[in-house]
Amino acid sequence: MTTHAISRFPVPDFAALPADLQKLFHDVSKKAGFVPNVFWALAHRPDELRAFWAYHEALMLRDSGLSKGEREMIVVATSAENNCLYCVVAHGAILRIYEKSATIADAIATNYKKADITDRQKAMLDFAIKTCNRSQDIGDDDFAMLHQHGFSDDDIWDIAAITGLFALSNRMASLTSMRPNAEFYTLGRDFPVAGS
Repeated sequence: MTTHAISRFPVPDFAALPADLQKLFHDVSKKAGFVPNVFWALAHRPDELRAFWAYHEALMLRDSGLSKGEREMIVVATSAENNCLYCVVAHGAILRIYEKSATIADAIATNYKKADITDRQKAMLDFAIKTCNRSQDIGDDDFAMLHQHGFSDDDIWDIAAITGLFALSNRMASLTSMRPNAEFYTLGRDFPVAGS
């Protein structure tokens, strides 16, 4: 079996981490059962890990018209668009758990337009992909279309901000050659498959 480094940059030992990051790693491990490799890779620059995680938490945990599952749909769809292995695998696992679906993440990563999601969610992902690839073309028509699907202006901000944050994450994962934890591949796979 071939093993790969989780990052092409140096990864600090736990004991070398500042105390606040040791606590963060402990808390994340207690919740997830392991420390996702993104934390180890970004800990190469502790101040940037702190800033990234603070924005992640502010955005992904805020009160919003988007469900936690919908936020993860945005991450998976745009990460697939950016060819980010780490984020598709890691956030695909989280999406499967939130949506209690063994197949939703694979469908969204491959072709969300064919996924078994609502028209509202497809409109959300259409806008996320436009933000990902052609943000300079966003206009009033996009807002009008999203309003017709029940999204507020704050929800639209959330869609774009999640897309933007994970554009950063995708690019850093590619730069560092970040490897997904093996645990992510199997998480959320034990839900019934729709139509079976």
